[in-house]
Amino acid sequence: MSENEKQDFTLEDILKEFGDDEQEIREKSAEEILSDVEKEVLGEMTPEPEEAPQEASGDTIKFEKIADVKGTVRNAQPIEDEEEEIVPEPEPEEEKAEPYSEGWEPDYEQPMGEYQPARVLSFRPQTRTRDLKKKLVEGPEKMYYTLLEKGVGKLAMGIAVCLLVVLISAVATGIYAFGGVPENRMKLFVFWQFLAMLIAAFVGNRQLIRGVADIFRKRFSLNSLLAFSFVLCCADGVFCLMEQRVPCCAAFALQVTMSLWSGYEKRSTRLGQLDTMRKATRLDSLTATEDGFEGEKVILRDEGDVDSFTETLDTPCKQEKTVSVYAIVALCLTVVSGVLAGVLHGLSVGIQVASVTALVAAPASMFVSISRPFAVLERRLHALGTVLCGWQGVEALSGKAVFPVGHSDLYPVGNVKMNGVKFFGNREPDEIFAYATALISANDGAMGILFSHVLDSRNGKHYAVENYEIYENEEKGIVGIGGQVCDETVLAGSIHFLKEMGVEVPEGIRVEQAVCVAVEGEFCGLFAISYEKDRDCAAGVTTLCSYRKLRMAVVTDDFTLSEEFICDKFHVKARRLAFPEHTVRSQLREQKPEEGATAHALITGEGLAPFAYAVTGARMLKSAATAGVVVHMVGGALGIAMMLVLGFLGATALLNPASIFLYELLFLVPGLLITEWTRNI
Repeated sequence: MSENEKQDFTLEDILKEFGDDEQEIREKSAEEILSDVEKEVLGEMTPEPEEAPQEASGDTIKFEKIADVKGTVRNAQPIEDEEEEIVPEPEPEEEKAEPYSEGWEPDYEQPMGEYQPARVLSFRPQTRTRDLKKKLVEGPEKMYYTLLEKGVGKLAMGIAVCLLVVLISAVATGIYAFGGVPENRMKLFVFWQFLAMLIAAFVGNRQLIRGVADIFRKRFSLNSLLAFSFVLCCADGVFCLMEQRVPCCAAFALQVTMSLWSGYEKRSTRLGQLDTMRKATRLDSLTATEDGFEGEKVILRDEGDVDSFTETLDTPCKQEKTVSVYAIVALCLTVVSGVLAGVLHGLSVGIQVASVTALVAAPASMFVSISRPFAVLERRLHALGTVLCGWQGVEALSGKAVFPVGHSDLYPVGNVKMNGVKFFGNREPDEIFAYATALISANDGAMGILFSHVLDSRNGKHYAVENYEIYENEEKGIVGIGGQVCDETVLAGSIHFLKEMGVEVPEGIRVEQAVCVAVEGEFCGLFAISYEKDRDCAAGVTTLCSYRKLRMAVVTDDFTLSEEFICDKFHVKARRLAFPEHTVRSQLREQKPEEGATAHALITGEGLAPFAYAVTGARMLKSAATAGVVVHMVGGALGIAMMLVLGFLGATALLNPASIFLYELLFLVPGLLITEWTRNI
């Protein structure tokens, strides 16, 4: 018989195999014997690793598998060679009481204390992100690399060379003013001054060419006036060589330097803006709507579009148009002063007066009075991921306006924490907390998210609120909320609010910032809330409340964010804040810009600061550009008036290069100081 074949065994054969006492076995019944065999085989035998098969001798057989033994003993028939899994019977589950019922106990031991939920991520559809990136690559990124090939290196080198010419010419002019140039060296001295002026013109030739091109574009600029000044200075230089008279080289070189600096700042600003846009992964916008709140325009936030940036890049500002008109008038007065002096005192004096008048008509720092404030501001906004949509956006964001802010702007979700809880009365703590969560979640505020997270962490139950109501005070605004939860009246607010609502509050409670809850007129719970001030939010609130014609409107219904609380936390003045009524707050929260409205600023960063600095930066930029243009126009007008008088009198002794250079320096100091205004926003 082969090893794989199965045999049938009788009960006596099995008893002989186990070697039991024959007399003892005979006294047992068949069922008891089978039970003992099964226990010994299935209970006491431990599985051992398979060994090589051994040949059986005599009546002894080998138990290859437990399943075979079971089949042989019970059925006395051969069975299939398969392993049979022994599955334990499931134990019956214990019946649990319903939550909040009699005899119910919670399955957790988590204390109700400080809890900081994860940061809420804003929903950004993938299709929109893909379309945005496509537009950025086709627009700002392509423009960025095109402009980057030109770079700013040549302009920087030109500025350095012209500045060196200015220093050398200024020193030489000073030596001449103090009589340090001998008579026999005078002609050589004049020649070198004239040559230095030509070097400055050669280095700044792009600015001169651009000035001539502006004339053909019907847009007269300061560079156009500089080109006329160069022609007049060259003509005057010829007479200077003939008469051994020193030309105004230092003043002209200084103007060329400032013109190059203006070009450098404009290109740097454009590169910075394009760099901010091309790195964007999200794009929000700021748009100002007219007559939105108490007759003032409201600055609204929405999703941004790349076209709002590219279409407004080259839009000129009012200040540039004003400077263009002034440059034309200054050129006309320059010609008049030269002709008048030439008719009265000769051609040489006329050319000298005209060249000097052209130089003083535009103080040197006037070239950077618009470009430099923008460049200084752009470096600040670049770090925040903010871009102004040209001067059109600057104008729109200026003037009287209201900037709405919500609870997420003042205190993001992660900055609101629960420091402690105290329950009162005979109600279950979990029931009180569930009722409070239901009511506070219905309120627009950061606490709703906090309470919901804590309730979920405690495996609590969420309830719906009916007859939700907001309680307002004429002086303090929203002071509390109320509603019905599970057919029971629930109130939430400050201790003072609950007292006014007729709730008896225990004595000795001294918590500055807390949410008190009452159910059916009974004081039930006190939740200590702390607001951690965020640097980004604090900077945004501070800058919004620092401008006279700008107010920050609080549009959240969170009763804890009162006027007193915000003023104390952010150290701002109450008159800079606006707390509209509940209905007006809801309208401001839901208000969106009109479809197709052009954005005035684009924001690629997160938080309140990028939006706030876009508004305040635009206002400061407009103020700096306007003040700079006015100051330099006044200085230029005074210079033209003096040249007209001196030309009429023929007092050429006062038209020396040292006096002209000092006049340029006189307006250089306030001009540069004004351009620094945008650094402090």
